[in-house]
Amino acid sequence: MSENDIVDSGIPLPRMASVRPLPDFLLRVKWAEGPRARRDDDLVDVSPAIFSYKVYRPLRDERLFLTGVIAENGDAVMWGGEDLTMSADTIQSLAQESWTPKEFVDFLNRNRLTQEAVAALLGRSRRQIANYTMKGPIPRVVALACYGLEALRRDRFIKGGGEIPAQPPTIRTAPAPDRNEQPRSPAVPGGRLQRA
Repeated sequence: MSENDIVDSGIPLPRMASVRPLPDFLLRVKWAEGPRARRDDDLVDVSPAIFSYKVYRPLRDERLFLTGVIAENGDAVMWGGEDLTMSADTIQSLAQESWTPKEFVDFLNRNRLTQEAVAALLGRSRRQIANYTMKGPIPRVVALACYGLEALRRDRFIKGGGEIPAQPPTIRTAPAPDRNEQPRSPAVPGGRLQRA
């Protein structure tokens, strides 16, 4: 095997047909190849990468971010010449961690969850869940929690463990002290504080 031989792993690599940067660190991506190629335009929030890695620190300036163009035949997005690029693979990973309102509704239907039930499971208000189903955006943490919930349900189903309750577990705490009760001090007999 020479250094010029191409090895096919069988996994289609992502390649972008077009990219348009939008405010709030969003990229509108049309995929040419890869697992997301059959989809309509993806709206990808790349802020997790921009605010996590030092290499992308210059992109925190939204003016620079909005200058992004497609590069390397669709394998990356480039900013400011060839100095700063983000690979199509990274963008695809971030796209898979975010959902559209339609994908969120599909999740609800697939898991037979009402908006009230998913609000309780995710610790969100019913109104926020309604927002996710109508216009979005669905935060990355919510999408990841939904993936986790589906994985947990699948694992319990395979093991025969049954359903996951729609209500979160009750957390029991010690009762709060009465506000009228005076604090006790172990150094003073009877536990009462004395004024000097």
